Amino acid sequence: MRIVVALGGNALLRRGQSPDAAVQLANVRTAVAALAPLAHRHELVVTHGNGPQVGLLALESAADRSLTGPYPLDVLGAETQGMIGYWLLQAFQNALPDRQVCALLNQTLVSAADPAFAEPTKFVGPVYGEEEARRLAAERGWTVRRDGEHWRRVVPSPTPRRVVETRLIRLLLTSGAVAVCAGGGGVPVVRDEAGRLTGVEAVVDKDLTAALLAEALDADALLLLTDVPQVVKGYGAPGAEPIGHTTPARLRAERFPAGSMGPKVDAACRFVELTGGLAAIGALTDAAALLDGTAGTLVTPGGRAPAPAAAPAVPTPARAERTPALPVPVPPLDRP
Repeated sequence: MRIVVALGGNALLRRGQSPDAAVQLANVRTAVAALAPLAHRHELVVTHGNGPQVGLLALESAADRSLTGPYPLDVLGAETQGMIGYWLLQAFQNALPDRQVCALLNQTLVSAADPAFAEPTKFVGPVYGEEEARRLAAERGWTVRRDGEHWRRVVPSPTPRRVVETRLIRLLLTSGAVAVCAGGGGVPVVRDEAGRLTGVEAVVDKDLTAALLAEALDADALLLLTDVPQVVKGYGAPGAEPIGHTTPARLRAERFPAGSMGPKVDAACRFVELTGGLAAIGALTDAAALLDGTAGTLVTPGGRAPAPAAAPAVPTPARAERTPALPVPVPPLDRP
């Protein structure tokens, strides 16, 4: 199978943890230990969140008096892609010494006219109490919103239209490599009338980008991994009910917060609606069980668990069309 995995930012830096590099590196190694068994049997693309990390860099940049202004969010997104991508790259190389692994810095095309620029919803950075959050918002021109029991900064999150380097990612997969890419949803860019790319002040939701990429790569499954075991209907209210196997229509009939579970649900539904494949939302430690249909929230066209099947190692004769001999020519830069 060809699988796209989206690691949540909170799976790499859990709520309340110190953002020290050593803490995050330990979490990355835990994540890779959960994902490496999938790479032994399947083609694997790994994307990751960057909300806590990009928010931290934004704070540092805003407080740096040597700068005339803080670094823009697209630049900070690129920085976190490199940092987290490096950690994942090295951890996968150590866990899979017989496989090639590549961490790719890439861009995601968005529309300059997207209404999200006027309605920030994407949480970034650490959590605050309400009083401190409102003080920071007044001092720094932020927009802040409640995130569970805490408050956090929110920034624009335009809809991803195209991962610019999609063909290059496909090339990596067909060569047998594990691809780490689309970190933080990819660096958000727009294309001007001359066809040139320019970064914009936003953070793209990594789950929506993962779904877009999974569809473009003809993936068989999309796994959205986070710090909760499954989607819960009526979360935080009396009578809250975990959701097991479901369909896109049934899942879309429920309401989920726009800044947290909402994009994951939307991404899962979009992928299943477009491809007829399997999407699953659940805990990082349940990655293999999600694929088998024995854990998490599974979204399929009929709302049923996938039939069990033993998957052979990568590459296989059945996937020969996806594994050309190297070297292969590098295609030109993608156009939307």
